[in-house]
Amino acid sequence: MHDTKERLSVLWIFALLNYLYADVIALFAIAGSRNSFEPLPPFALMGSAILMEIPIAMILASRLLPFRANRLANIIAGGIVTLVNGFLTYVPPLLGWGRPPAFPEYLFFATIETVCTSIIVWQAWTWSGAEAAVSPKRVLRQSEVGITSS
Repeated sequence: MHDTKERLSVLWIFALLNYLYADVIALFAIAGSRNSFEPLPPFALMGSAILMEIPIAMILASRLLPFRANRLANIIAGGIVTLVNGFLTYVPPLLGWGRPPAFPEYLFFATIETVCTSIIVWQAWTWSGAEAAVSPKRVLRQSEVGITSS
């Protein structure tokens, strides 16, 4: 996989799948606990929806946006989700503000997610315009382009 657009899109898919499965595991932990479940307030649900839409949108944006917009979008989106994920995962437990549900599993996924989105930022940051100008070309057989040998 040599095309940076494709690489970034695949990294966003990988990050998204980790986000989703971490949330599934957290829900299993909540459903399996004997504690009563306190629903999240609407602003927290809306914030979560917005945060999840970023990697979802970036899967498509990484493939469709032109170089400059693509590079900038990946740096900004990757930076946002890396900082938010890193803060929400590591800071509260370190400061004694509680712990996320299914902490060991959640910490495992959050570490993978943070590394992945950091790689996305790095890939976008180091992506050169020269590389973007050289797009992969499909090699066509003679029969596909209408050349016949006689």
